[in-house]
Amino acid sequence: MHSESGRGRKKAREPDLGILASRILFGVQREMFGRLNSAGHPDVRPRHGAVLAYINVEGTRATDLANQSGQHKQVIGNLVDELVELGYVTRQPDPSDRRAKLVVPTELGLDEMKRSDAIVEEIEARCAALMPDVDFKAIKQSLALIADVLHSK
Repeated sequence: MHSESGRGRKKAREPDLGILASRILFGVQREMFGRLNSAGHPDVRPRHGAVLAYINVEGTRATDLANQSGQHKQVIGNLVDELVELGYVTRQPDPSDRRAKLVVPTELGLDEMKRSDAIVEEIEARCAALMPDVDFKAIKQSLALIADVLHSK
């Protein structure tokens, strides 16, 4: 028997943290990658964010990308391989440790990074404008605290 007053309806009325987080994530990704596609970056996918969202202009070690993104180092390695093939990053020797490699953005990667940063800023400004009486920075700090607690588990 199908019940309209069950768990699904309650979750729709009072979404839990996981549902809210996924709705935010998927909404941001839908807008981000739709706009990036239109701006000349049709091959970048949400999974590439584990690298492109955390990489420094001067380059970042894969182990640092794994730690920051919460992804396994092997996953990051596969994503870097994809991004090298797509022309967004290169692997270069780390000047501070010749045994290590840096993942360094190319001009195409730098353009994607600049555009994605601007898109996120616009999304955040739009969200903040929806709540003019609320400190949006405090909301982000609260979400960061929750993310940190859950990331360390």
